[in-house]
Amino acid sequence: MHTGGEPLRVIVSGFPEVHGDSVLAKRRYIWQNLDHLRRALMFEPRGHYDMYGALIVKSELEEADLGVLFMHNQGYSTMCGHAVIALGRFAVDYGYVKAPVSPETQVNIQCPCGLVKAFVQYANGKTGRVRFHSVPAFAFATDVAVSVPGHGVVAVDIGYGGAFYAFVSAEKFGLDVNESRTRDLVDAAAAVTAAVKAQVKLHHPTSPDLAYLYGTILTDGKDAFSEEPSANVCVFADSQVDRSPTGSGVTARIALQFHKGLIPLDTTRTFQSGATGSQFTGKAVEETTCGDFKAVIVEVAGQAHYTGTASFVFEKDDTLNKGFLLK
Repeated sequence: MHTGGEPLRVIVSGFPEVHGDSVLAKRRYIWQNLDHLRRALMFEPRGHYDMYGALIVKSELEEADLGVLFMHNQGYSTMCGHAVIALGRFAVDYGYVKAPVSPETQVNIQCPCGLVKAFVQYANGKTGRVRFHSVPAFAFATDVAVSVPGHGVVAVDIGYGGAFYAFVSAEKFGLDVNESRTRDLVDAAAAVTAAVKAQVKLHHPTSPDLAYLYGTILTDGKDAFSEEPSANVCVFADSQVDRSPTGSGVTARIALQFHKGLIPLDTTRTFQSGATGSQFTGKAVEETTCGDFKAVIVEVAGQAHYTGTASFVFEKDDTLNKGFLLK
């Protein structure tokens, strides 16, 4: 599947049992015990540098229709919005929800960051667009000064939308998210990520497993509300480039804009991928808290599409079974 151009390989069978009393614990288990399978499925020759995957697992929550572990070129994310949008369609189409209803069917997806509720358009037996309600999203810090080698001191915002991101305008590096070379955007974003990881200590009220910087999102600097789309490019994990507008990034960006008073509740903004031009919408729908942080529930909406099915084999005499990446 893909959502806005960002791939999603949904793993439905053949994977060993992933142990743990919660989806977050299962994330720890798979990283410690089964990571060779992530590399084999995400890396070449079966995948590529920017492949993304989702493993369906059992949830510990009675109200969840399914649990999921997200995987990428470096490890396992705690949240992925483009994957939730795709999994919403997938869950309805493949019977994880027993009695779909029109015009929307709710799908409760237990992610490592918490329960995410997806709402799937459903009519005449067919699924369509998907919107989801996030876990509590919040502004962790704004205008944080970090020293970025080669660029001096740069002010960044840090927001949480199921995962933490640093946000900064691409203009601060003389770049344009819509026009600049992808490699130049990746280099700038990766430098910011490294600087923030080294200079800013993150924490999350729920679990230390959530307190990590997933990546940096370069924006067009248009944070003030506008009817026109605001573009961004997300560089996450090991310099992996999101082809979509980034669902958890949109969540965190809305939380930051709400925190700054730039957007009120129930006001929809459109966000566009600088890589592909694909679009998601986002809006804050409810005020809440997350520990001591003032937070919001964010609704993100987009469209996923199917691309095919595949079965992968592992031959014992294949010396490249473990996968490889070209950087």
